[in-house]
Amino acid sequence: MRRNPHAIFATITASTLLFGGLVTATAQAAPAKAESLYAPSALVLTVARGEDQLTATVERAVTLACAPTAEGTHPAPAEACKELAAVQGKFSELTAGPSNRTCTRQWDPVVVAAHGVWQGKPVQFSTTYGNACEMAGSMNDNAVFAF
Repeated sequence: MRRNPHAIFATITASTLLFGGLVTATAQAAPAKAESLYAPSALVLTVARGEDQLTATVERAVTLACAPTAEGTHPAPAEACKELAAVQGKFSELTAGPSNRTCTRQWDPVVVAAHGVWQGKPVQFSTTYGNACEMAGSMNDNAVFAF
């Protein structure tokens, strides 16, 4: 049996390239460090007219990011972030407590909502008030929905 040195060289070269390619492909396929697509705290806050969040007409909307610094289109981002941090991002606690405001009983519903991420966790909050006066009174002069 006669051996062809060129065939042996070609076989060794092809094997080396194939094996090297598999090693490279395996190294590149290793999962990268998981990084969040969102900032740790990034929210969209809305105030809308209507009875239900899904059908209400949005009148005002702002963005609020609280990490690494307070920023966004919110008029007082630092104050709003501080208030949210005080209640650990629980929007329902912003409205806790009695209101000192006297309001009419006019039915003109207002829906406030927050969507996004608070400290890495998804947030979806909405609540409906009978009118804008009730909303303002319930918020106890909080900055979060004061825009």
